[in-house]
Amino acid sequence: MKLCRVVGTLVSTAKHPAYIGRKVLICQPLSESGAETGDAIVAVDRVQAGIGDTVLVNQEGSGTRQLLGTVDGKLPIRSLIVGVVDEVALG
Repeated sequence: MKLCRVVGTLVSTAKHPAYIGRKVLICQPLSESGAETGDAIVAVDRVQAGIGDTVLVNQEGSGTRQLLGTVDGKLPIRSLIVGVVDEVALG
């Protein structure tokens, strides 16, 4: 899982059928202190997140397939937003 902030949306008219009807967002990974780390990633939204939200992103293909319920076990989606974070408390 990665902690990320949603920084944008992605719109595509030509796409794999698995993406039809799914909202795709651009997410910036964050450190535990909230600082930006690394390159932004593209993730399918499962929890109605929006720009500015801090989210949890699952980047493990098997977990994504289980959550999206594929019939044949194949799905070209690696990153899935699985939660909106209300607060991060360290210590």
